[in-house]
Amino acid sequence: MLELIELTKRYGDVVALDGLSMAVGPGRIHGFVGRNGAGKTTTMRIILGLASPEAGEVRWQGRPVTAADRRGFGYMPEERGLYPRMTAIDQIVYFARLSGMGRVEATAAGSAILESIGLGERSGEPVERLSLGNQQRCQLAAALVTSPELLVLDEPFSGLDPVGVDALAGVMKAQVDQGTAVVYSSHQLDLVERLSDEVTIIDAGRVVASGAVAAVRRSRGVDQLKVALEGGWTAWAQNLPGARVVGQDGDEVVLELLDGADDQAVLDAARQAGRVRSFRREAPSLTELFREVVSS
Repeated sequence: MLELIELTKRYGDVVALDGLSMAVGPGRIHGFVGRNGAGKTTTMRIILGLASPEAGEVRWQGRPVTAADRRGFGYMPEERGLYPRMTAIDQIVYFARLSGMGRVEATAAGSAILESIGLGERSGEPVERLSLGNQQRCQLAAALVTSPELLVLDEPFSGLDPVGVDALAGVMKAQVDQGTAVVYSSHQLDLVERLSDEVTIIDAGRVVASGAVAAVRRSRGVDQLKVALEGGWTAWAQNLPGARVVGQDGDEVVLELLDGADDQAVLDAARQAGRVRSFRREAPSLTELFREVVSS
């Protein structure tokens, strides 16, 4: 268990973190989101010991984190730290040895991890010859080579195509299945909603929402109705008593119920307008929640 307790950090007059607390459990994927400058990277640097808080504490397994603990953490920074002319395998071995592994052990572990993420056949190539997606896989391999109990990933999906996103997500899930705790930041909130067990949203260095993804989605705002009629007609929902149109999702009209309104009345109105192809009620998406909590 990783615990961050009331972390505070300033850079001059800028408050980067203002009493931030969160926890990441073993075998869980924890999404960490916020606007640019909200304090995500600062938090991750403090976890890794690359920055020091002015107040607060980082705890690991119920006690203050140590340098020895941190050597066992895996870290993928937002600014990639690869040596472009070094081969992929030499790169991974180098980082493994920095963590204290012997050369033979590091070589074996590096070869295995590159094979597992689909770079086995290209392990002898210089990193600069790899695509952006494969360079990110190589960076992830450097974070995984020590079999970390905690994996910290700063914007790992940035610049990846959908195939690369799926491959990286698969690696994250495989690590979680082995009991690794994963905390990662991303601006792709639909992806965070799909991948994460828990999420923490921060704004101006403060936590504004945190918990299981489904619980966080239901913690604020009101449920929405999404209704589609055959033919994609949506004008029927305008000026509907008891509900207001808040948007459109494909050919579905998105409505919010007003206080005391009955969703069945909306369904009846839709049936009178035409043949109902879909009718569902759901909590606001993580993206919609994010817009609400960081602008309030």
